[in-house]
Amino acid sequence: MKTILVIMAFLGTIMAASAQRRTVVRVYPKHGTVVTSLSSPKVVVHKNTNFYYADGVWYKARGRNYVVTAAPRGVVVSTLPRGSKVVYVNGRRLYSYMGVWYKRSGRQYVVVTV
Repeated sequence: MKTILVIMAFLGTIMAASAQRRTVVRVYPKHGTVVTSLSSPKVVVHKNTNFYYADGVWYKARGRNYVVTAAPRGVVVSTLPRGSKVVYVNGRRLYSYMGVWYKRSGRQYVVVTV
């Protein structure tokens, strides 16, 4: 009986240790996804349209909800989302986050297409 308990305890610790090694992969939500609230969104006006930017995802308001939209090309942001990566494309230094590409312009970043 003690042997079985020791084996079960050993397997439990192995399973707990492997559960902590899981990695989280962030993917840009599907365009058109509706959410009811945003965590500390920044309002960015681009071509007379209000866009909401939170955690690297772009939204448009629809009534009391927010709808995931593509990042508007040419829009300017002051900071990159946490976790963005530096990528060189055709000799240009760009920044990528969940499929959205940014180019540094002075002290700001502009959304570009690649």
